[in-house]
Amino acid sequence: MTGFEELAKQTALYPKEAPAAVRTDKHSLQIGLPKEVSFQENRIALTPEAVAILVRHGHRVVVETAAGTGAKFSDNDYSEAGAQIVYSPEEVFDSNVILKVEPLVDHEFAYLKSGSTLISALNLPSHERRYFERLNEKQITGIGYEYIEDPGGGLPVIRTMSEIAGSTVMLIAGEYLSSVNGRGVILGGITGVPPTKVVILGAGTVAEYAIRAAHGMGVDIKVFDRHLYKLQRLKYAVGQPIYTAIIDSDTLAEAIERADVVIGAIRGDDGHSPVVVTDEMVSRMRPEAVIVDVAIDQGGNFESSRMTSHKNPTFQHHGIIHYCVPNIASRVAHTASMALSNIFLPFLLETGTIGGIEEMMYKNRWFMKGVYSHKGTLTNAYIARKFSMRFKDLQLLLAARF
Repeated sequence: MTGFEELAKQTALYPKEAPAAVRTDKHSLQIGLPKEVSFQENRIALTPEAVAILVRHGHRVVVETAAGTGAKFSDNDYSEAGAQIVYSPEEVFDSNVILKVEPLVDHEFAYLKSGSTLISALNLPSHERRYFERLNEKQITGIGYEYIEDPGGGLPVIRTMSEIAGSTVMLIAGEYLSSVNGRGVILGGITGVPPTKVVILGAGTVAEYAIRAAHGMGVDIKVFDRHLYKLQRLKYAVGQPIYTAIIDSDTLAEAIERADVVIGAIRGDDGHSPVVVTDEMVSRMRPEAVIVDVAIDQGGNFESSRMTSHKNPTFQHHGIIHYCVPNIASRVAHTASMALSNIFLPFLLETGTIGGIEEMMYKNRWFMKGVYSHKGTLTNAYIARKFSMRFKDLQLLLAARF
């Protein structure tokens, strides 16, 4: 007997560390996290901590190499959490549930496996009819996470990303008011100098968190909305006196003309944000005033807006600085990824528990709200009307199973 054989026998006698118990069942999901290819999108939908919990519950998570790099999560972080690291998008898209932040780009359609589920942002204004036709050709179930409701009727992803956008938007405004990029104005006020004037369009979450961020700076804020109850709710949430007004042409035009910063944050219920500031109103603003159009992902609140990117975030029109980046939350990708993960993890766990995506849709009306396409058929009436496509009611499709 050689020395190596003897050593091997002796080694076999030592107690070995038992692998961690992993529960598996027939409802286990295979979740794919592809690397985002949309320009300057740094977020990822699940953190390594969330992956570890999913793996412990018997689910398989496949992560494309470097998918978490932009959010400061390494391949090793995901590998240690139990994920399988793969080196091509084809391997990720072989999963039955694809979870990503941005919508598919053109070349990613080739990777889709027929009959799988795609969970991502929809960003409706950026799509044409062909996008939905290609999903239907592959019998994809498409879920727009910005339309998923929580059991209380809220929109958790929109709420969370709006909190981040509202907290960040004042930093952006200050950056472009400064002498580095603009006319050298401090965001706020100091003794003997009038405070900066900020107008916020929309009395939702963005406005709430923008006001909180600006509270200690002495900023003069005016908030406009089309609905009185939203303005009342905002004042209650903020807990301090603020100027509020219903949108009408005269009052709004006067406030915008005097403003240093105007923030657009009115979202549309149908996927398109309303244009409430005309090009003429923009032309009368102070030179080098700043517009931040948070609603640009739905088309924007300003007639003069056009989509920009983190690499080239601004342009000037009528001498007014426009910041129209759709994924503001990607500026703080680590925080935003943690926030998204907190939303996705619970419903993925519940999906596995009750029997898969289709059972999740059938048993939870709030989850059903996010489904716009199901196995080759559009289930969102607005999208179907917009692109003159065939539509079927999702509840009827699900009921027909029995």
